[in-house]
Amino acid sequence: MSNATSPATIRPEEAAHFGQLAADWWNPKGSSAMLHRLNPVRLGFIRSVIDAHWPGDSRSARPLAGKRALDVGCGAGLLCEPLARLGAAVTGVDAAAENIAAASAHAAGGGLSIDYRRGEIGASGLSGFDLVCSMEVIEHVADKAAFVAALAPTLAPGGLMVLSTPNRTAKSKWLMIKAAERIGMVPRGTHHWDDFITPDELRDLLDGAGLVMGDPQGIGFSPLKGLHLSDDLALNYIVAVTAG
Repeated sequence: MSNATSPATIRPEEAAHFGQLAADWWNPKGSSAMLHRLNPVRLGFIRSVIDAHWPGDSRSARPLAGKRALDVGCGAGLLCEPLARLGAAVTGVDAAAENIAAASAHAAGGGLSIDYRRGEIGASGLSGFDLVCSMEVIEHVADKAAFVAALAPTLAPGGLMVLSTPNRTAKSKWLMIKAAERIGMVPRGTHHWDDFITPDELRDLLDGAGLVMGDPQGIGFSPLKGLHLSDDLALNYIVAVTAG
């Protein structure tokens, strides 16, 4: 995957950081424990917007049957595998070779056929996906506008995109960086608060790429509920996006 005309969005230091976590990615009590807690919340939102976008039997176990799904910044496949179980033909793209190796091995062990690729999404030539996801990725890229512009052509006409990312607020700075990294819930160096993006900023970037952002939904945290979908956008948010 190389194309000299595609703007680079991958930060080598970010790819190296997450690549070092690859071997432990599927351990629900390891360095990616927070992602394991976050994944069911994200999947609940994804299922709800799938059912709204493609009306059908909301009780179906495979609502993505016959559809193609792409996960950009897939890590070791935490989202790719459930998307495959929902019936999609799944492709996962990540910057770290270690993550792609871990994802491929885990999928094979579970009998899942997922197309994993390493590299820049803008240089991949991928297109025509009914569902495109990119979770907790845009805050790690070098050029957010170029990244969003690279995501846009991967979406098929009539398709659905789902993005999630931390909001840049005082609450996220305290909880996601100072508190979570200090007590070991998130590996140190994972987040840089200045790179977080607000919903208005994300909407502007998507608009510039010809994409339409729906109303964001917050992902909140409380000691009683843990991570959960919320009306509070101050910590993290998730949103559905369609072509303009």
